[in-house]
Amino acid sequence: QEGGDINEFFNDIKAQVEAISSFPDKVEKPTVMKLERTATVASIAISGDLSAPDLKAYAEKVKQRLKLDRRIAQVTVKGFSDQDVVIQVPVEALQRYGVSLADLRAAIEKQSLDLPAGILQTDSDELIVRFNEQRRKPAEFADLIVFSSASGGNIRLGDIAAIDTRFDRAEEKIIFNGQRAALLEISKTYDQDSLRVMAAIKENLVRERQIAPKGITLEISADVTSNIRDRLRILISNGAQGLILVFLVMWLFFSFRLSFWVAMGLPVSFLGAIFVMNALGFTLNMMTMVGLLVAIGLLMDDAIVIAENVARKSRQGKSALAAAIEGTRQVLPGVLSSFVTTILIIGPLAFMSGKMGAVLKYIPAVLVITLVISLLEAFLILPAHLRHSLRRSPGQSTQPVKDAQQPQRSGFQRGFEKQFLRLRDNFFTPQIATVIRYPYLSLGILAALVMISYAAIPAGKLKYQAFPNLESDVIQARILLPQGTPLERTEEAVAQVLAALHQLDDEFSALQAGGKRLVTHITVLYNSNIDAYESGPHLATVSADLLRAEQREGTIAHMLGRWRELSGTIPDAIALKFTDKERGVAGKAIDLVLQGNRLEQLKAAAMDLQAFLGQFRGVRDLSDDLRPGKRELRIHLKESAGSFGLTAITVATEIRAALHGGTAMEVMLNAEAYDVTLRLDNNDLNSIDALRYLKIRAADGSLIPLSAVATIEETRGFARINRINGQRSITVQGTLDTDVANAREIMGMVKKAFVPELKKKYPEIRLSSQGQDKDTSNTGNSLQTNVLIGLLGIYLILTFQFRNYLQPFAVMLAIPMGFIGVVWGHIALGLDLTMPSLVGFATLAGIVVNDNILLVTFVKERLKDGAAVT
Repeated sequence: QEGGDINEFFNDIKAQVEAISSFPDKVEKPTVMKLERTATVASIAISGDLSAPDLKAYAEKVKQRLKLDRRIAQVTVKGFSDQDVVIQVPVEALQRYGVSLADLRAAIEKQSLDLPAGILQTDSDELIVRFNEQRRKPAEFADLIVFSSASGGNIRLGDIAAIDTRFDRAEEKIIFNGQRAALLEISKTYDQDSLRVMAAIKENLVRERQIAPKGITLEISADVTSNIRDRLRILISNGAQGLILVFLVMWLFFSFRLSFWVAMGLPVSFLGAIFVMNALGFTLNMMTMVGLLVAIGLLMDDAIVIAENVARKSRQGKSALAAAIEGTRQVLPGVLSSFVTTILIIGPLAFMSGKMGAVLKYIPAVLVITLVISLLEAFLILPAHLRHSLRRSPGQSTQPVKDAQQPQRSGFQRGFEKQFLRLRDNFFTPQIATVIRYPYLSLGILAALVMISYAAIPAGKLKYQAFPNLESDVIQARILLPQGTPLERTEEAVAQVLAALHQLDDEFSALQAGGKRLVTHITVLYNSNIDAYESGPHLATVSADLLRAEQREGTIAHMLGRWRELSGTIPDAIALKFTDKERGVAGKAIDLVLQGNRLEQLKAAAMDLQAFLGQFRGVRDLSDDLRPGKRELRIHLKESAGSFGLTAITVATEIRAALHGGTAMEVMLNAEAYDVTLRLDNNDLNSIDALRYLKIRAADGSLIPLSAVATIEETRGFARINRINGQRSITVQGTLDTDVANAREIMGMVKKAFVPELKKKYPEIRLSSQGQDKDTSNTGNSLQTNVLIGLLGIYLILTFQFRNYLQPFAVMLAIPMGFIGVVWGHIALGLDLTMPSLVGFATLAGIVVNDNILLVTFVKERLKDGAAVT
């Protein structure tokens, strides 16, 4: 429930789960945890000439030192699985002494324990008594007596078993720049500043490098704050440029002081907006900074209109105070109307639905805040400054400002004004007169241009994609091999992809300025592929950190295409995907779901769909999520098992102990919890035949082969079967080279050409789109609705202002003219139309009417004063 207490909800769920008493006996205890909202800031890769256990231990020490810094909220060590104390017993030793794994486990549990024994009460004190024979290290377990031999000697565990500590999953490892590495992933809470956290990381890194043992290197990887710093630089640079340009343009027409105070509205509005954003709980993130960037172009309208009218009143001979008051008062209705119409179109955009809507809504929210602050500054602060600047002009009290200020204007200003007036009188005035003389022809031309511009989108002249291509600083190859593939085969596939990456680095580094290398760091994560939703030695991700986008030559799309080409094919790979590090805003370009009841039909339909999509140029990395699982051996008891006194649970427990290992106990070693696992030696159980001859202890104590009491059947199922609303489903996904392919066009062809054939061939199967297509539809529909609501609001406001039902249409004609500019501007710049583009146009619709409102207001005043229409 929105607005509910998360802690109360967590406690209720935990109590309900713990109250369940119908779980199977052998199931692990369920864990209920509350996931805190955190965000990764960066990672520190630690590598060097250390064994894996020593590297992990050193990483844990660095982690503890980092956590002493209060600016660092969370540090997670990655690249290692849990460590176990593993006891491996050869079959020959069990047979020689006539014991089973269960016997050894019982002996270990009896001989290794740490048990409170009570309180010893003496005359003067109370003493805690504790029996402590807990074994923790391999050498201590090796010295443990498990039973006596026939000759009366003691048999120790080390005499019959190999004992050591090891990671329980060998595939859980990370290779950084060619060396085994520990990765410290550092995260922040959502109320922390990413840049301050990054500063803390760098400060601690300097100290850690100073105290690190020889041969240990620590490097920052996956720094997400680089994009934030880039946006801040753009924001500051654009703000400074906007400030200078506004001042220079105003200076061309007005005095230095007046231009200065108008330009000062920009930083004042920004600072005020940031203050309000902070009070409302906003952060300075990627989207809010985009909102501020857009606001740079919108803020000065009100201030310029007020300043121009105040200067006009001053030139008419008004005193500085009267000019400031009357000039501001005269434009108050028009400026307020312009502000309200802008808010009416921008405000509803903050309520867009869909994933993209949830991200993009911060842009209109920031715009509304900034425009409100700008309006307050324009009416409450600017007039006082304008009065001040006009009053200090020479001769202001006795003659019109025009006459007094004219000597102060430079020759360049006078020359510019002369040329500007000539352009106004000789070009714009005749054009306006022509439009007024032929209104229907003008409207017809405008309508034709609008229709041509709109037709450019379905005609393919202007393509649409959900989100613009952003140059990432990380590229990845995600490898998925069949389940059951050994780690060694995955390492071979990784080596093939790495060789191609090094070749790619050589090719593109030759293009970089200053001899810089394109690839700065290479990270290989085994047992990791975010597209697979699986775990195991058959997964790997090769990740390359690149030079920052503004420092490098070459596009991500070109690099990925070349990497794919150089890598070639991996024969047994189910999927090999080359991509940049996805941001997840717009979803996947190709993400289609097939639903039905019969898996065979679903798989066949998925293959047909992939074949259909594969014929489009630019479609890459197609795969589905119904993949074959590992080979499976199913064991069934024979009727003869009963004669040996064996039950299903007895045989299953023996087999699990032999294959998976039985956990005898848990011990604490070096401040970590280790499971003590007892299992057969790997060399004694490495084939199906060895499994058939696995010795099972019968009720009378004798050992009999598994094949005597059970049958073994080999099958192969699916790795995972997904369901949506109770129906089985398969998801087909892929990537696009947006330089040659368009997701919207391809999804249109799927619905037009593939779906009808699918319904004929498999009537029971239903296809639905997810990812970009679905979210674009949701967000686009809500955007359309919100814009229409805004336009209706604009019309109603203008109707009340002008007291006329037709004049608002004259003002709103600016909107389709703005649309013409948007379409052909995108085409001229070679850009695709995107959802942020549409949000920008909706914002523009609220802005372009402003000048028209003021124009109509002044025209009506001139007509009221008796002026002619032309």
